Amino acid sequence: MSASDCQADEERNERTPLLRPSDESEPPTLIDDEPDCANPGSTPSVFGTIAVLLIGVFVANAEGSLVLATYGRISSEFNDFKNASWLVTSYVLAMTAAQPIYGKLSDIFGRTHMMIVAYAFFVLGCAISGVGQSLLAVVAGRVISGVGGGGMGSMVSIIITDLVPVREVGVWRSYVAIIATAGRGLGGPIGGYLADTVGWRWSFLGQCPPTLLAMLLTWMLVPNIGLVSSEDSLRSKFGRVDFVGALLLASATLLLLLPLELAGNAISWTHPLILGLPALSFALMLLFVYTENSWVKEPIFAPRTLAAWNIILSNTVNFCQAAAQLGMMYTVPAFFEITQGASSTVAGAKLFPAVVGVTLGGLLGGYMTKRTGRYKFLLISATLCSSTAYFLLTVGWHNHVGFWRSLYIIPGGLGNGLVLSAAFTALTAGIEKSSVATVCSSFYFAANTGTVLGLSVTNAVLQGTVRHGLAVSLRDEPQKDLIIEKAMLSIDYIQTLPEPIKTMVIRAYSKGFEFAHASNLAFSSLAFLATLLLRERKL
Repeated sequence: MSASDCQADEERNERTPLLRPSDESEPPTLIDDEPDCANPGSTPSVFGTIAVLLIGVFVANAEGSLVLATYGRISSEFNDFKNASWLVTSYVLAMTAAQPIYGKLSDIFGRTHMMIVAYAFFVLGCAISGVGQSLLAVVAGRVISGVGGGGMGSMVSIIITDLVPVREVGVWRSYVAIIATAGRGLGGPIGGYLADTVGWRWSFLGQCPPTLLAMLLTWMLVPNIGLVSSEDSLRSKFGRVDFVGALLLASATLLLLLPLELAGNAISWTHPLILGLPALSFALMLLFVYTENSWVKEPIFAPRTLAAWNIILSNTVNFCQAAAQLGMMYTVPAFFEITQGASSTVAGAKLFPAVVGVTLGGLLGGYMTKRTGRYKFLLISATLCSSTAYFLLTVGWHNHVGFWRSLYIIPGGLGNGLVLSAAFTALTAGIEKSSVATVCSSFYFAANTGTVLGLSVTNAVLQGTVRHGLAVSLRDEPQKDLIIEKAMLSIDYIQTLPEPIKTMVIRAYSKGFEFAHASNLAFSSLAFLATLLLRERKL
């Protein structure tokens, strides 16, 4: 493109908003990159659009650490601590099942309309969880919130990829990461404080007003970008939606991950369902691939597109890193509540160093990618950094952890921040605009699936190790079974136990946390191996 053409484009952009077509009679289309011209990421329109969406980013990320800081208190109130992980898992399972369809729906109905739908589901679920009178009711609300959460994160990244050149994507995602990190950093202490004062219900109800505000501002101020055609009827648009593929993919995912949550708690590891459900999941996945390749005109996930080597490896890194990171974030508050009798406020605040690490990693990854145009070295460094953190947690966190050793989680957060920035850049390097929504959706699907797997594995390892350790330590106690059952159900009960039983229970939990961190180390090591196989594309 010539310099005069670039200048003409700049003059035209001064008169015409970047996110709207110059001819109002034409339907809006995806915005193509013009790398030879001025960076569109520097225009006020892009900044204003993303700034509006950051409210939802903040709320969605605060939600995660709010629940991580309070799930022990919530489940203990219902005397069901052994099922506490469902407060997190139910949300992520629903998010994983719903998220893939958002990308294709945003191609049909527009990015902004789908963002508003996501907000509506999220706020409804928060309200239901906030007034729930049983753990089941709270979990039901979490499921509905998860359906909304599946779009709140992925749609922002899709919009960024629509608006800026690929070399700028990492930078803009790092800015979003700052807001996301602020949400995660404040969510834990706020959630813990609310649980200790006015009650944990306000950690859910308090999310409704800002989410409603984000919905209103998005509807008023953000153009419906990404819409391929605005002339189709509503019926014809729904006819283009791959509901069959979405149902098959969601079913296959749930059947694959559900046994990990059920085993050891609801049913034994030797139960036929533990092997039967994954086998059925595999069969449904094969049917999904066949359907997407041979039958559906507009698949939600085009297997041929996602079969590219770099896309597979980038998603693998993201999957393993997400599994390791959430496994760590899940165990940290519970560790301090159980082993040191910390309040929910203090335990939630212990997540803050990891959140700071995520922020620094995201900013560094975005800056280095923009400056050098390279990302493989960043990914290798990120997975090594995370692996170091999980190794230190495995060998260094025992019954009592002081201030300096509590900072072992920082490298884990730093590595995760680098991965979020660099892996997304590796994923989107060289893809066509028509594949943006599908590829971005696959990235979030991999992260969500990894999150569920990591959480389920961590919880299974923790619960299994603790139960075995207590059975050995308390073998001479006449009320052994009662103590074990109550210690698995309530954190508060542990603090009321007499010595030396209390010490034995805490020691068993401490050993369980060590094995849980070791499982996170295994995931991070797999991510490191995947980065070595990645082929770098110069941006």
